Amino acid sequence: MTLDLMKLARDKPGRDRSGLRAAVVEALRTVYDPELPVNIYDLGLVYQLRIDEAGAVEIHMTLTAPACPVAQSFPAQVAQRVEAVPGVSSARVELVWDPPWDASRMTEAARLELGLY
Repeated sequence: MTLDLMKLARDKPGRDRSGLRAAVVEALRTVYDPELPVNIYDLGLVYQLRIDEAGAVEIHMTLTAPACPVAQSFPAQVAQRVEAVPGVSSARVELVWDPPWDASRMTEAARLELGLY
């Protein structure tokens, strides 16, 4: 976890900061790209994840292509999944296009799943 995230990732009493961040990441791993059989976190679509002291989550993410047919509805789906995490008070998801996504952002697990090795 970066220093920035450690400073921002505060949680309600009863769960440590890294625990809430880990739970949010796990929730993000349950959301799959509509065109690829890989979750959005391991695809590298999540560029920024911040959690404030009140449990409000802010996510900057992208899609594999700007013309993705779910571009309008996908952020709400991601926010809904994150808001279901205990300790999260709200979630705001913003689509960003800079830097453009490319396959180098994927985790090793995602590359293996897609047969890119």
